[in-house]
Amino acid sequence: MEIKRIGIVMNGVTGRMGTNQHLARSITAIIKQGGIKVSNDLTIMPDPILTGRRDYALKALAEKYGQEARGEAYKYTTDLQGALDGKYGDHEIFFDASGTLQRAGFIEMAVKAGKAIYCEKPTAVETCEAVRLAKLVEGAGLKNGVVQDKLWLPGFRKIKMLKELGFFGKILSVKGDFGYWVFSGMDYDQPAQRPSWNYRAEDGGGMMIDMFCHWRYVIDHVFGPVRSLVAYGATDLDQRRAEDGTPFQCTADDSAYAMFVLEDGTMVQFNSSWCTRVRRDDLLTVHVDGVNGSAVAGLREVKTQSAANTPKPTWNPDIPQPIDFLGGWDDVPNNIDYDNAFKIQWELFIRHVALDEPWSYSLMEGAKGVQLAELGMESWKERKWVDVPELA
Repeated sequence: MEIKRIGIVMNGVTGRMGTNQHLARSITAIIKQGGIKVSNDLTIMPDPILTGRRDYALKALAEKYGQEARGEAYKYTTDLQGALDGKYGDHEIFFDASGTLQRAGFIEMAVKAGKAIYCEKPTAVETCEAVRLAKLVEGAGLKNGVVQDKLWLPGFRKIKMLKELGFFGKILSVKGDFGYWVFSGMDYDQPAQRPSWNYRAEDGGGMMIDMFCHWRYVIDHVFGPVRSLVAYGATDLDQRRAEDGTPFQCTADDSAYAMFVLEDGTMVQFNSSWCTRVRRDDLLTVHVDGVNGSAVAGLREVKTQSAANTPKPTWNPDIPQPIDFLGGWDDVPNNIDYDNAFKIQWELFIRHVALDEPWSYSLMEGAKGVQLAELGMESWKERKWVDVPELA
């Protein structure tokens, strides 16, 4: 059997998402499973080099996950340009999980080096910049992609399966509820569980720029193209505490509420908040109502209620509710093993680069998410519905 090595420059993986989802649960997991088996004659094996600013942090990650995956540390360096230039070996792919505001500079470096480019979302905080980067990469003839992980979550895969099987019939509406309470760090013994830059607009933070990028690709790929929207944002907590213990003034929205009308007229609503206490099945739930049936999805599990099993309630607030509304739903079974969503997309992108297999999740697709976020902020500031035009 041929084992085809593919080198990956992994930049900015010392952050929470970069470490957990991309390094540990994706690339390291792929190496541990023996690579990506294409056929009985071919396996693709990732070979990462970790890059970033903090030598000690890179060293710790390289040793921990390299030893775990293959019995020796991964390569690492603070010399990103050297890694792109081949100073530390050949690497076909450049991946970036750094801060949003730094992403453009790193992508430009990778373009000059002729690398295939894969990066976290959002690719920018303004649509024109996201489109510029997409055109820059495409103009150079480089394979490229942006992380759109939620498409491979078991919950959304099950919803898409139900839709393809005709379970819903005509879909009437979709209601998404996302978020949880992110501690401000201002209270005794209650440290914040998310990075402080998320709450500073000047550092690229904000709920709309974060989550509307997700909602765009989820809506587009699962339910249909977005035609127009109206949105409202809020900075609910005006002060939080940074990682060094210093209080700071919040300048970014930490809650966002939106209605999206799709091209076929379907209404999609998404509430997103870091200032809400969870009393639902999961941190994200999506309720889909159709003529023939409805479903409620969490990140992994989905419950359905068909038209035949729908109860007939009557309004009577003077007696205890006789219907157990939560009990009238059936679980969608886990008939297959669901792998990590980030890992699945990594494998698809690696196959796209190595084998030229089809790929739909380009930087231009990522720019659509930035566009939706920017239009959401426009709607909020100007208090109006806005249309979603095609990206040039």
